Amino acid sequence: MHEQAAAAASLKDLARIEGTVRGHSGWYVAYLWLFAAWQLALVPAVLLWHGPVGTLVSTAANALVVAGLSVFATRRPVVPRGHGSLHLRVIGAWAVAYVLALVLGYAFFRDGVAFAAVASLVCALPPAAAALRGGRTR
Repeated sequence: MHEQAAAAASLKDLARIEGTVRGHSGWYVAYLWLFAAWQLALVPAVLLWHGPVGTLVSTAANALVVAGLSVFATRRPVVPRGHGSLHLRVIGAWAVAYVLALVLGYAFFRDGVAFAAVASLVCALPPAAAALRGGRTR
C-alpha cells in the first residue's frame, strides 16, 4: 500500500511539473512575434533613411531591440524542445531575406517606399511563420 501511495505522489508531482512547464513554454511564440513586428520598422528605416544619422539611429535601435529580446529569451525558465534548431532556421531564413532586401533595395530600389514595405513583410515572414506554427519544430 505504501508503494501505491508513493507512486501516486510521484505522478501528482509529475503532473504539477508538466503544468508549470506548459504554462511557461509559450514565451518563444511571443519572442517570434516581437521579432517579426520589429522588421516592419527596421527594414524601411534602413532602406529609406540614408546618411550617417539614419545608419546610426537604425543600428542603435536594432541593437537595443536585439539586446532586449535576448535578455527576454535568457530569462525564460523553459526552453522548448528543438529550440536551437528552430531558432537557427528562423534566424537563417531571416538573414537571407534581410541581406537580399538590402542588396536589392540599395542596388535597384533606392528610396522605393513600396519596395521597403514589401521587403519588411518578407523579412517578417520567417519569424511570423514560426510563431503561427506555435514555435514548435514538428
